[in-house]
Amino acid sequence: MTVVESDSSRYATVEEELEHAAQYGDGSELWVLERAGIERADMVIAVTGDDEDNILICQVAREKYGVERVIARCNNPRNLQHFKLLDVGPAVSATDLILRLIEHEVPRYGFLHLLDLPRERLEIIEVEVGPGSPADGSTIQDLGLPDGALAIAILRDGTGFVPLADSVIEAGDEVLVVLDTGLEDKISPQFRAPEGAPAS
Repeated sequence: MTVVESDSSRYATVEEELEHAAQYGDGSELWVLERAGIERADMVIAVTGDDEDNILICQVAREKYGVERVIARCNNPRNLQHFKLLDVGPAVSATDLILRLIEHEVPRYGFLHLLDLPRERLEIIEVEVGPGSPADGSTIQDLGLPDGALAIAILRDGTGFVPLADSVIEAGDEVLVVLDTGLEDKISPQFRAPEGAPAS
């Protein structure tokens, strides 16, 4: 995974956190995308604050570099129709996502479906780590997620970060996982607390 960041201070933070898995520059420029390795990418996610840039990045990734899986952030819900007309996406509206989170109640140590990507046959879920579960105290690399599942973020104490291979998962963490559709049952045991375990 490589993160492209045009803000110098944020780039420095990401570069340190991800141990050189970052590229400084404007993600809408071809040379920046190429230095970030877009020619080898399986997926491109465009999350800039500019909807036009996100559309451009996804179109370039798909049409010029043959990236089959692209996801775009839509900052202004009024622009969702433009993403659909240009066949860019799935387009993720932050406003819609927040509303979906409000509408759902997360079961204890259960899953919350954040996003379904039917064309890519993927989904993004959030799962809470139960105390005493296999995930509690495990590193990302030792977690043993099945093929087709990838932990992409950890939310802890109100802040989020992109985990590294040696990042340690703690009880109460909320882990965001992108996975092939239908894999929930295979990863559920990793995060579920044993019967009778006290709440964190």
